[in-house]
Parts: sequence; C-alpha cells; structure tokens
Amino acid sequence: MTTSPSFLKSSVGRKLLVGLTGVFLCLFLAFHLTVNLFLFRGDRGELFNTYAEFLATYPLLRPVEIILFLLFVLHGVVAMWLWIRNRSARPTSYAIRRGNEVSTLQSRTTFITGIVVLVFLIIHVNTFFVQSRFFASGHSPTMFERVQTAFSHPAYALFYEIALVFLAYHLRHGFESAFQTYGLRTGKYQRIIEAVAVVFWLCIPLGFALMPLYFYFRVH
Repeated sequence: MTTSPSFLKSSVGRKLLVGLTGVFLCLFLAFHLTVNLFLFRGDRGELFNTYAEFLATYPLLRPVEIILFLLFVLHGVVAMWLWIRNRSARPTSYAIRRGNEVSTLQSRTTFITGIVVLVFLIIHVNTFFVQSRFFASGHSPTMFERVQTAFSHPAYALFYEIALVFLAYHLRHGFESAFQTYGLRTGKYQRIIEAVAVVFWLCIPLGFALMPLYFYFRVH
C-alpha cells in the first residue's frame, strides 16, 4: 500500500486515513475510560486526582496531547471532505430512496453523529481540560470536584448521556468500516472484528454513561 502524497489525495487514500485515525481515537477512548473508572473507587477522587495531576504536569505528555489533537482534526476534516465529495457526486436525489437496501442506519447518519460528537467534544474539553489547565488558580477545584459539579447539574448530565448515544452510533459504523476499508473484515477475521467492535461502540460508551448517573444520584 503506497503512502505517496498523490495516493493520500485520492478518495481511497483518504478513506484509509480516516479509518486509521479513527482506530487510534478508539484506543484513546479506551485509555480515557480506564482512567475515569478511578472515579468509582470511593476514595473521594484521591487516585483519580493523582492520575489527572500527572497527566496535566508530566512534560513528555505534551507531544502526545498535540498528536491527539491533530488526529481529531485530521479525522474530522478528511471525513467531512469525503462526505461532501460523495454528496456532490450525486447532486440530484433519487426518485425513490431505499437507503436500507444499500447501507445501514449507522452509515447513513455518520455525518450527523460526527457533528454531534464534535459539539460534545468542544463542550467537554472546555468544561474539564481548558478550565483546569488554563484558568486554574490557587483555590481551583480538583478534577474530581469538577466532574462531580458538572454531573450534578441535570442539564449537563442529560446532554452527556444523549451525546454518548450519538457516539455509540458513530463508533458502531466507524470501527467496523475502518477494518472493511483495509480489507480485513472478511473470512475468519470478521467475527473477531465484530466482537471487538462491540467493546468500542457499546461497552465503552456505557462505561462513560455510568459517570453522570453515579454523580447525579450521589448528589441528589
């Protein structure tokens, strides 16, 4: 498989790029959830705060944050380019559209779910990362306290849960289609990929969904 600039400018090359960046972002979600599970230890966030402080202050993690940010941008921009190109390739609507005969619900709503996930990420990153990293003072709350405060508000907790439904739909199509793009979702690998996909599109969103419920009912 070539990685020349001309290949990456083609539709096939960009589909492969979206798939690859998507898989890396799925791995980040798994790591992010693993750290967040420390919220449930019952130690008032002591261990969670220790990890949060380490991730915020360890200098070698700055390049990782930059790479992660670039992966998000690259994934979103290239995916949007592909969606616009596909739309422009058939400017007129079909007289009778039978979408379920040619694609799944997840694939037909990928762009919409992606936009919702993008809005969710902007709000989520601002609520926790930006506020704690750039606007913290000597008396700023700990990360555990920030999480507890955010999820004690019913509007934010509900928004978080709804956004996770869209994330699950986005991951369900995206994870499997990434391996299909690379030609791996065939034969003996298909069942393995579908089983692993369940972990990413169902188990991981469910893990995140427990957090608002845990803190909301804990406070109220």
